[in-house]
Amino acid sequence: MYFTGKDICSVKSSVTDWKETKLGEICELLYGKSLPARSRVLGNVPVYGSNGPVGTHNEYLISGPSIVIGRKGSIGEIHLVKDECWPIDTTYYIDSSVTKCDLMWLAFYLKNLNLPNLNKAAAVPGLNRNDVYNLPVSLPPLSEQKRIAAILNDHMADIARARAAAEEQLEAAEALSAAYLREIFESKEAKQWPKVRLGDHASKIGSGVTPRGGQAAYKPEGIPLIRSQNIYLNRFVPNGLVFIDQEQDQKMRNSRVEKGDVLLNITGASIGRVCVVPDEICPANVNQHVSIIRTGILNPDYLSFYMSNPVFQRFIMNSQSGATRQALTKSMIEDFFIPCPPTKIQLKIVKDILHRIKISEKIITDLRLQMQTIDAIPSAVLNKAFNGEL
Repeated sequence: MYFTGKDICSVKSSVTDWKETKLGEICELLYGKSLPARSRVLGNVPVYGSNGPVGTHNEYLISGPSIVIGRKGSIGEIHLVKDECWPIDTTYYIDSSVTKCDLMWLAFYLKNLNLPNLNKAAAVPGLNRNDVYNLPVSLPPLSEQKRIAAILNDHMADIARARAAAEEQLEAAEALSAAYLREIFESKEAKQWPKVRLGDHASKIGSGVTPRGGQAAYKPEGIPLIRSQNIYLNRFVPNGLVFIDQEQDQKMRNSRVEKGDVLLNITGASIGRVCVVPDEICPANVNQHVSIIRTGILNPDYLSFYMSNPVFQRFIMNSQSGATRQALTKSMIEDFFIPCPPTKIQLKIVKDILHRIKISEKIITDLRLQMQTIDAIPSAVLNKAFNGEL
């Protein structure tokens, strides 16, 4: 039975009562038992692998609470299981038959040891239990173990709730940009704007080619070659940007990118992602997975924002062609109909969206920093607990 910190009324023991020993002196790591998926019978008993539950069975290997430890695969991962379970042969386990310690306290202690680090020096990937046995431990009396475990259990529950709340807020913040675009481009006003066929007002719609030789054709520096992995919704990501020389660029002169060009991914899983090329990237070129859209009547940022709004993205997903993979052809892009308000309104829309995105990005940055802070708390709490400071 496990208690919460509120149920524990025992007095904290002195650290002088703690005994310095080795883990091998206070517990034994037992081997899990193989149970292939084909041999399992669907039931209520969880089957544990090194990274946690991997299925169920109708029989148990362990009848009560236990600690399951990753031996191969997710090496050193710790799982405290409160009821019967079946740990498979990629794990070790500890139950009350091989330790006199409080299991919750021991599970927290093992987590604090960062057992995955023990794999680094191993010739064969895996957790050697003799390495675990040799680790030092400051062992408090059983009553103190229970007190520490109960406090830690409460702390970890609070931390988990805080992280879940932050994740929910982050998810909402990340959806703000799409909500802004939907609000603007699905408004009653937007529905009154005249629509223009993109092909009738574009001076350039077309993709490039991949240089012959593939990776070997890329240079350490030179003319940037933009690929689909560089293009996200209204965001250009330079990570992974490759380069070609001027000779290759000359051969690909029909797909040169100019300042103000809108870039659209036209194949693969990233189809539909769209952004305006940053001025500092030009001059540049594109490969066959990216189409250039160059138009004078539509502001580039306005066009990119419109094409990235959820409704138009859904339209793109429903417009793909190709028997074996997702694809947008030049003629399909030419047939896109885009709302075309006066230039003054386009510029106002762009300014408004950029302002809103700046606010949402600040919120997202703050929430991610908050989550980093939350993620650092468990380690700090465990260190404090096992140094006798709780």
